[in-house]
Amino acid sequence: MKRNALRVTGKGGARDASPVTRHDIDGAIQRAVDWLLARQYPEGYWWGELESNVTITAEHLFLLHILGLSTQELSEKIARYILSEQRPEGFWANWYGGPGELSTTVEAYVALKLAGVDPEDPRMRKAREWILAQGGVERTRVFTKIWLALMGEWPWEATPMLPPELVLIPDWFPVNLYSFASWARGTILPLAILRVEKPVFPIPERARIDELFPRGREKADLSLPRKRSAWGRFFYAVDKALRAYERMHIKPLRRRALKAAEEWIVARQEADGCWGGIQPPWVYSLIALYVLGHPLESPVMAKGLAGFSRYAIEDERGFRLQSCISPVWDTGLAAIALQDAGLPPGHPALVKAGKWLLSEQIFVGGDWQVKCKARPGGWAFELDNDWYPDTDDTAVVMMALLGTELPERAKEFVISRGLEWLLGMQSRNGGWGAFDRDNTKVFLREIPFADFGELLDPPSVDVTAHIVECLGRLGYRRGFKPLDRALKYLFREQEEDGSWFGRWGVNHIYGTGAVLPALEAIDFPMDDPRVRQAVDWLLSRQNEDGGWGEDVMSYHREELRGRGPSTASQTAWALLALIAAGEAFSEPARRGVQYLIETQNEDGTWDEPYFTGTGFPTDFMIRYHLYRHYFPLMALGRYRKEVARHASRVTRHG
Repeated sequence: MKRNALRVTGKGGARDASPVTRHDIDGAIQRAVDWLLARQYPEGYWWGELESNVTITAEHLFLLHILGLSTQELSEKIARYILSEQRPEGFWANWYGGPGELSTTVEAYVALKLAGVDPEDPRMRKAREWILAQGGVERTRVFTKIWLALMGEWPWEATPMLPPELVLIPDWFPVNLYSFASWARGTILPLAILRVEKPVFPIPERARIDELFPRGREKADLSLPRKRSAWGRFFYAVDKALRAYERMHIKPLRRRALKAAEEWIVARQEADGCWGGIQPPWVYSLIALYVLGHPLESPVMAKGLAGFSRYAIEDERGFRLQSCISPVWDTGLAAIALQDAGLPPGHPALVKAGKWLLSEQIFVGGDWQVKCKARPGGWAFELDNDWYPDTDDTAVVMMALLGTELPERAKEFVISRGLEWLLGMQSRNGGWGAFDRDNTKVFLREIPFADFGELLDPPSVDVTAHIVECLGRLGYRRGFKPLDRALKYLFREQEEDGSWFGRWGVNHIYGTGAVLPALEAIDFPMDDPRVRQAVDWLLSRQNEDGGWGEDVMSYHREELRGRGPSTASQTAWALLALIAAGEAFSEPARRGVQYLIETQNEDGTWDEPYFTGTGFPTDFMIRYHLYRHYFPLMALGRYRKEVARHASRVTRHG
């Protein structure tokens, strides 16, 4: 049940201008604080589910089949979850309310057949009809075809070439393994092993998918994705050359390349058994090592398989696997929200969270050292991902620690090391990427393999803004060279309409909601025309109900920028930007706050089925289950501070 005592409507359904009272704000904040404190883990962290789409769980079933580990009990639980996500039209989507996605639907269908679901079940018939109407299995992405090739349902020859010799190319060469983003290189290398080994683990006859080939298997279109750009044509020619090399009987570097690739993969396994803290490199690494002769009982395989338990969720809907976990990110943002809500730095929950965050700082090297010579000192997203700390988490964690009471010498040390690492990771254009510096070779997006997601990690506005905000909280102002370079980058990236693109969140509301608080933190003048243009853009996107929302398809359709059903997290991002820009006492800000108060549940949190987090724009979307909570709490807390500050000024001058 929602609290609706404040709902008053006037002409056209618009709310009246009655003020939000301090009592309303205090009550909403207290309920939200209580809800969050009750969900802190004993170790000090917060951790919410990271929801994506059904491919992650379907592929887990594929992995278990390949390794000979599947059981009927688990298969049935996986099938129950996948079926619970099917849309009435028969398809599966990549996000809540999104359009049907062919590759996702094909993987779901194959997993259901593998789990033993009757292909004549009405839900399967609807899925099959939808798949065929979209062109069938031939039109799926490369990743899906690789999974099908592993199970004997697609020819390996009809997948792009990925030579394992890539691992032997020195990092000074124009294109090498480290030219790709961290998540891409961790995925490409094991896939390169599989591409040349071409293993097949046939699925049972009952699970085969002849019915998904519209013209039959023998007439299937086996051509590779063709890209029209000059680089696309070049890489297509390279693929043909690599195929010719593959047909040669003597490959002088192959044995050495496979050995080096195997060692590279094994070296990057994390303490909990994962690779990179994310599903794709993890599952492909396990399969590649298995194909290279590592038995299931070997330490690397056993640890890798055991690690999935931390990422798995089992409930009344069945069994599902998260693509990643976000405890460090969740803890940093939850701590900031509680600080904004007025908890003192010495509050036990903050101190416990702060000590846990201190223990998560990474002081060992990683792939980022190929282009950055700073000493280690960052934080990662997950519980175990020492090879790949990221700049976004590092900035958020440092901001959280600044507002937490901790031993001064320890805090000073970790902040200084974190800052050293962050400054070392700044790219040449003044911005920051998430995991690497200057990961910007855009022509690599044209390789035939690249038909899904993102292969690069270039600087992004939202990450850069969080780091600028962190620098501001540390006391840096314009005149500090790294900060000046970052500001130039941010304003170069501002869109013509005044907004900023959101790489890791949906979308322009997220980007704009990150930039304006960053500018406030460094005392940037809020009457600057560029700031005012951003404010005007936000005001023009407010919904009738007082909230803000943005459709995921805004990544492709300009008319959807900042437009969509209101959500708690996106409303909070807009409010954080408006409050930073001095608009706390505007009518739109009041209406936004009122929206959050009215839509808060009795238990203190908010409902939000929409996916407002981004992995790869539209290809892989994320629903962070705690975004609906700590961002609204931040916004309400900062709004209350502004109200109190204003009242104090009135009292002093009254």
